[in-house]
Amino acid sequence: MDIITLPVTAFSQNCRILICKTTRQAAIVDPGGDADKIIAELARHNLELQCILLTHGHLDHVGAAKKLAEEFKVKIIGPHEGERFWFDALPMQAKMFGLKVIEPFYPDVWLKEGDVCNVGNLKFAVRHCPGHTPGHIVFYEQSQQVVLVGDVIFKGSVGRTDFPKGDAKQLVNSIKTKLLTMPDETRILSGHGPDTSVGIERISNPFISGKFG
Repeated sequence: MDIITLPVTAFSQNCRILICKTTRQAAIVDPGGDADKIIAELARHNLELQCILLTHGHLDHVGAAKKLAEEFKVKIIGPHEGERFWFDALPMQAKMFGLKVIEPFYPDVWLKEGDVCNVGNLKFAVRHCPGHTPGHIVFYEQSQQVVLVGDVIFKGSVGRTDFPKGDAKQLVNSIKTKLLTMPDETRILSGHGPDTSVGIERISNPFISGKFG
């Protein structure tokens, strides 16, 4: 699997393009904005876009999803239906974050624990990881030892839980039961900041150890 990381918007959100090396089919994960930048990158690498995958409903992760779906005639897949209220509130989110107003839209497919999303020969298993938001999910490609975690966990930190329906205890439980059960060498691709790994966060993340939070 090839992975292209494109930081988008003023929030430097890590939009990821996931590419099956065999088929050159691709998926976009969390296109938070800057649609033209993402479109240009797909063209530059001559990729066939299969779908758009979303980890949760915050505007900085979904802002360009509708435009890209319409441009390439593909489906928006995920997150969990627990995020519906965030999609309802997209206009409010835009005002809250000082971004361009966006009208509500919804995924073509809601995901749940145990679902699998195929991109070429790649298989991304869905794990429901509430806490940052109630319907947050992650995408785990076991054969590639990669997990895309949105805003669940970051290098040395974890996602905020002070937004509506956030829950700090639930977030830590999600991390411990859904992420730290993966092999230590599993790469963690977060929605903001640098990549890390399960092994590194297991031993060094202070929020998981209980030292903070």
